[in-house]
Amino acid sequence: MYRNAKNVGYYMIGDGALAQLQDILAPRREAMPDSPAVFFLDHCFENSSLREQLPIQEWDMVVFVDTTEEPTTDSVDGYTADVKAFLRGRTPCALLAFGGGSTLDTCKCVGNLLTNPGVAADYQGWELVKHPAPYKVAVPTLSGTGSETSRTGIICNEAKNLKLGMNSDYTMFDQVLLDPRLTATVPRNQYFYTGIDTFMHCFESLDGAYRNTVVDALSEKAIDLCKRVFLDDDMMSDHNRELLMIASFMGGMAAGFVGVVHPLSAGLSMVLHMHHGIANCYALSVLEDIYPGPYKIFREMMERQKIDLPAGICKNLTDAQYDALYEASIVHEKPLINKLGPKYREILTRENVIDRFKRM
Repeated sequence: MYRNAKNVGYYMIGDGALAQLQDILAPRREAMPDSPAVFFLDHCFENSSLREQLPIQEWDMVVFVDTTEEPTTDSVDGYTADVKAFLRGRTPCALLAFGGGSTLDTCKCVGNLLTNPGVAADYQGWELVKHPAPYKVAVPTLSGTGSETSRTGIICNEAKNLKLGMNSDYTMFDQVLLDPRLTATVPRNQYFYTGIDTFMHCFESLDGAYRNTVVDALSEKAIDLCKRVFLDDDMMSDHNRELLMIASFMGGMAAGFVGVVHPLSAGLSMVLHMHHGIANCYALSVLEDIYPGPYKIFREMMERQKIDLPAGICKNLTDAQYDALYEASIVHEKPLINKLGPKYREILTRENVIDRFKRM
């Protein structure tokens, strides 16, 4: 079976490109003059100057997304209720997201729930969203997750101990605006932990059984750009921040089935409430036997950028917590089969996986 693949419709990239946002939004406002826009901003911008740079009108809505922890089904349902109450049955002319993967994913998932009945948990999986969402614009202020171009919005379901996305063409953004200037003030460690996600999901795609030529080409180029950035002396130079934005953009388009890193990372997110980027780093740190080549490059990148992973994050956990880590990881059947085959449970036994967590 062949899948008819969809990509983001439009994109703009360049230093200072944010100034063009009003021009991008203008046709939407003209076509829907009685409809407000809804702006989703990472809560870290609540007292920053970013809001003053955005074309927000007095009749628009601004939602500050709490990114202290990753998006959950409950948080998405809460933001959806707030937006619906504000809209009072109106269709927004646009939804716009400013932040990293958590903010962008929240915007995408809320968009789906504005036009589809039910709650967020109803749409965790593949092709469950049946109706198009309102027009959406992504303005990433972090690079690496690829959320700006991927067809999924990742959310954590606490009741089911499950981290899984709304995977659908309708989840994708319609417009992406990439302005490297927006990543200039990202804390150094966060820049690395988030940026390295592109490297992670791209090498997992290349090292799996579910492949296609386009995904391979995008993944290979994104990995090449990541190496240029993270093996350079200054990963946060103006040029490298632009390269990482492009790598993230391409990596999001290439994001298909991942491998073993992301399931272990999901376990850390669910049980220890760890953010995705750093959770990926911990996961790869105990997967040298499964990914020897990428593991070596990852260690070289960390050494070059002087990034440390504090040891002992899983020390003194209870047996119940270790069991929860295992269950939240092993449940991701498709990516694990992608890398290890249908008998993956014979390799990743409960003892094997728990031992890996203990080594973190």
